[in-house]
Amino acid sequence: MPEEINRETFNADPLTEDVSDAAPQTLAQPAVPALDAAAESQQILSGEMQALGAAYAQARANGAAAEIQPRLDYPPYRSSILRHPTKSLHHADPETIELYSPAFGHMDVHALESDLTIQHNGEPLGERIIVSGRVLDGDGRPVAGQLVEIWQANSSGRYIHKRDQHPAPLDPNFTGVGRCITGADGSYSFTTIKPGAYPWKNHLNAWRPAHIHFSLFGHEFTQRIVTQMYFPGDPLFALDPIYQSIVDQDARDRLVATYNHDQTKPEWALAYNWDIVLTGSKRTWTENEALGAEGDQHE
Repeated sequence: MPEEINRETFNADPLTEDVSDAAPQTLAQPAVPALDAAAESQQILSGEMQALGAAYAQARANGAAAEIQPRLDYPPYRSSILRHPTKSLHHADPETIELYSPAFGHMDVHALESDLTIQHNGEPLGERIIVSGRVLDGDGRPVAGQLVEIWQANSSGRYIHKRDQHPAPLDPNFTGVGRCITGADGSYSFTTIKPGAYPWKNHLNAWRPAHIHFSLFGHEFTQRIVTQMYFPGDPLFALDPIYQSIVDQDARDRLVATYNHDQTKPEWALAYNWDIVLTGSKRTWTENEALGAEGDQHE
């Protein structure tokens, strides 16, 4: 999915790939695109990321504070210069925003909406997985009654979206969106298909690690945060400018789920655990940090 597809109009969302509200497209398969001979190589991008990582390590050794959020302008992520805020923030009226924001519909969130494998007439292709965890505040207290939404590519690394035209098959039995409400202990759980990696044209042969997008709402649309969950041991981590835009390794690690064998379902699905921390020094990276490191000082 091209990373420049969408940006929230009311939230500074510099790295989002939000396609959850897009209408499903037809299943026609695109032609294989021609490669851009002028595109920069992975070697060039990797060199830039290594240099930035080394500079950050040196700064930390000299006493600089840890950067627990992504850099809004991260040169190896080429389009970040066009996506991050360049003007002062403006106060927004929540009631006005709600007139133009997505609607959740006229019904409560149903328990079956958290199972992305039963939304169509047949079984989706790919590896079934269970992703669960808790939504917590900075003091480790559970956040109950929280709307959690996810969207993702299918097992071939393809989104159902008109802007995603790379030559991977669509799955007529997998839409890739789901939602649930956190329980009294802050818990959530989704049953889904493990997504595949996909190309995103930041540079020649650029691929995004497999990931699932998470969106959480507070009491208003202005309180929305967006983040991504990754899978352990992905070989593309070191090659991905979006993942590497969080220059602190500890902060990056908090985006990676852990395999949980105790929660697997025998002969059915593997399980992963991933907690989302909303505030504090250990909070989960989010895509709407308009103030960057400056915002961290106002926790």
